[in-house]
Amino acid sequence: MNVYPLLKPLLFQLDAEQAHDLTLQSLKRTEKLGLLKLAGTRLPDQPRQVMGLTFPNPVGLAAGLDKNAAVIDGMAALGFGFIEVGTVTPRAQPGNPRPRLFRLPAAQAIINRFGFNNLGVDQLIQNVKSAKFKGVLGINIGKNFDTPNERAAEDYLICMRKVYSHASYITVNISSPNTKNLRALQEKDALGQLLATLKSEQKILSQVHGKYVPVVLKIAPDLTADQVGAIAGLLMQHRMDGVIATNTTLARDAVAGLQYAEEAGGLSGAPVKAGSTRVIRALAASLQGSLPIIGVGGILSGDDAREKIAAGASLVQLYSGLIYKGPQLIKDCRKALL
Repeated sequence: MNVYPLLKPLLFQLDAEQAHDLTLQSLKRTEKLGLLKLAGTRLPDQPRQVMGLTFPNPVGLAAGLDKNAAVIDGMAALGFGFIEVGTVTPRAQPGNPRPRLFRLPAAQAIINRFGFNNLGVDQLIQNVKSAKFKGVLGINIGKNFDTPNERAAEDYLICMRKVYSHASYITVNISSPNTKNLRALQEKDALGQLLATLKSEQKILSQVHGKYVPVVLKIAPDLTADQVGAIAGLLMQHRMDGVIATNTTLARDAVAGLQYAEEAGGLSGAPVKAGSTRVIRALAASLQGSLPIIGVGGILSGDDAREKIAAGASLVQLYSGLIYKGPQLIKDCRKALL
């Protein structure tokens, strides 16, 4: 039974972040009571082999919704083929001042400027250990807001070393617009140095732990064709395992004139769909199948998920679409990709 259409008007009367927190708390309680199984997707598995991992189906949860890995089991019960948690940083940090999350319903969009608010990598690991989930788990890592870019690699290495044995894959987030200067790490020289450092550490960790954990890069939708091409070249040069396209956008053309449109932060939801698909298509053309793409951005229907796969993605992830469509969106996307 799809109860989200009944709950959505009530949630939308609350402050956006209050509704977010309440939803996660309710999801956790409902899962513990075993009630989520009643609303399960009940669809056949659609296994995908990507990055050496077996994904039960190609529809995943994007990072950002469960920053602290507090509701992994609840999310898994909704029918996702994989879960990505984080972004997590070495030290806990409160993020930016509230309000920092805004709905733009007329555009089916969200603006957030959370700023990597999280309880720190050690708490995330404790939560992962407490979860019953044994499926594909991505852990998204970032740098603390007060760590200068010159030392960013140190933060990524701290997180990578700590999460390595608990993750199915690790996502390196250099594309959030809400940590000052973070996106500068996408520039060619800085990115080349960072990728070389991370791949070297991955080799060491794979020997220490006796398992190979893929490392993927998450990039922005606001890149020029030349920048996408340069990033694709670096991904191949450093033998990265995958790329996630894309994060939120700084563009506001699609929401001009709407309430909250001028709020600082990253815009997600329907307005980012075209930009995300453009980047996926450009990546696919440059990469020529040398590494997989995970498509995320503006998926609000099964057709949107198909569009990402047609553009060159192997898997898709959802976030803002869940706010507007609820868990039914997972089912719709899985059906569309059968």
